[in-house]
Amino acid sequence: MKNKQYLASLLLFFVIIFSSKAAQVDTVLVFSASMKKNIKTCVILPDSYKKSDKKFPVVYLLHGYSGNYASWAKDFKELKKQVDLYNFIVIGVDGNYSSWYFDSPIDPSFKYETYVTSELVSYIDKNYKTISTRDGRAISGLSMGGHGALYLSIKHQDIFGAAGSMSGGVDFRPFPDNWDIKKRLGSINEFPENWNKNTVVNMLDLLPNNSLKLIIDCGVDDFFMKVNRDLHDKMLDKKINHDYIERPGEHNLAYWENALKFQLLFFSNFFNEKAKI
Repeated sequence: MKNKQYLASLLLFFVIIFSSKAAQVDTVLVFSASMKKNIKTCVILPDSYKKSDKKFPVVYLLHGYSGNYASWAKDFKELKKQVDLYNFIVIGVDGNYSSWYFDSPIDPSFKYETYVTSELVSYIDKNYKTISTRDGRAISGLSMGGHGALYLSIKHQDIFGAAGSMSGGVDFRPFPDNWDIKKRLGSINEFPENWNKNTVVNMLDLLPNNSLKLIIDCGVDDFFMKVNRDLHDKMLDKKINHDYIERPGEHNLAYWENALKFQLLFFSNFFNEKAKI
């Protein structure tokens, strides 16, 4: 009987010890001067954050259409463990449900490129112990957010040193009536220049010197598979270095949970090389 009680007590001790190590999840309000509103943001800090005086690299994660800032912490069950494993800060960005993460040329109330690259990054660097250079920042996202991560990193290589896309809508022109894109750009027939200028596949000329570390990932049964393959082929033609992954999977959470593991490892390797964490 005493042995059983001892074993039970020992088991409880280890449960308490190991469960006490957990990333901290906070929700903060970040004011956007460009859009004149507060925007909720999820900040996930590794368990080591409070115990260390060092500065931490940051990964910004962009949700897909109809998602929000809390999607990553709520839906990705392993994310907090991964934050502790790699010892970087993760930011769950809110891009409205359908911003596509650019500054809308037809709707001045949607300035999410300005918000993410200027206002949000500045807030995070001011309020947290971050490595506030491109060598300490990465950005990724899924679906709409995959497009956004590549779009923002390509346009702002002074801010982000690495970027990824999971099932990204990297060329949305084949989908002119979907996901409120025409609310942000106007109709493709009336404003074709808006669509051509703001789709990732047409932005590769901004990557002449392989200055970004890039990882692109899409499931073979995803409706965005073709546009991702087309982007990959175009990058090969232009000799743009990137990691490219296709694996069985659809446009769903099960695929993204697996893909995120590869992306975070990719970013950890980048930070280890560049930021010397």
